[in-house]
Amino acid sequence: NNNNNNNTINVNNNKSHSKGLQVVGVGYGRTGTYSLALALTELGIPTLHTQHLYENDIIFDHFVTNIFHKSIVQNEILMGEPNFDLLSQGGYVATMDLPFALYYDAMMVRYPECKFILTERESSEVWFRSWDVLTRSISKPAQYASFLLVHVRKLEYYMRWLFSVVNQDPRFLSAPFPLPPQNKRRAIASYETHNQNVRATIPPARLLEYNVKQGWEPLCDFLEISPTDCPTHVPFPKSNSARAVCWQSYSAFIGPLVLTLVIVGYVLTMVFRRAVGMSVMEWWRLQKRKTSTLSWMKNGSKKRS
Repeated sequence: NNNNNNNTINVNNNKSHSKGLQVVGVGYGRTGTYSLALALTELGIPTLHTQHLYENDIIFDHFVTNIFHKSIVQNEILMGEPNFDLLSQGGYVATMDLPFALYYDAMMVRYPECKFILTERESSEVWFRSWDVLTRSISKPAQYASFLLVHVRKLEYYMRWLFSVVNQDPRFLSAPFPLPPQNKRRAIASYETHNQNVRATIPPARLLEYNVKQGWEPLCDFLEISPTDCPTHVPFPKSNSARAVCWQSYSAFIGPLVLTLVIVGYVLTMVFRRAVGMSVMEWWRLQKRKTSTLSWMKNGSKKRS
């Protein structure tokens, strides 16, 4: 490839951000998207993966307000028209995973120099097994924490919308917890249809069909990164295993929950001090001394009698 080509990825200057998105992952979740996001970051391409979407309030709230929550209120699967420029304004020039992967047709028009990477698993069956593990692992903590934390409630909105889209079933938008299990037939059909539509829509020159097991070379070649700049001597990132996803999903819920409980505990302690005039520990010690004194007095009166 000619590195002077206009489509060459170059994020080492501020002008690259003004062009908007330059690389978009159009593969479904659980196809190696997180490993690919880490690889792009290693190549100097700032990438937003869905796993970190909730950490970016402006971007996440835009999707929650205009798509996820609106779908739940209307009990209808809505795709909306996201403002993808928010990503470049947030410092990103690449995205990976859902929900972004679903908007490849709009992104292709909005960013004419953008390149697309379709990540795939060995088979649809392999993909579904991994997807099913993910959905079960993130449903359980959301079931118990969404009523306590706004942060978790937003994740619940996204989860309901995402499951509805992948399964093509709006019941997930309003179903009570525990949510229905993934419909294997519908989910696999959704996965395969999405991949077929991607191939039929995006010109081959702008699309790389990719399995992360292929490593650095096809990725660098597609992005027109010279062999001297391609880190083939470094192991390709491997992350987001089923066990790791389970732990990460619980951590995403437990962290904010623990912080909230600490704050609530502190507030209750301050209220207690104002009402009683002493700390909880001082009050407890006082009650303990009173109990000991009463016990001593009772034992003394029994001995005298």
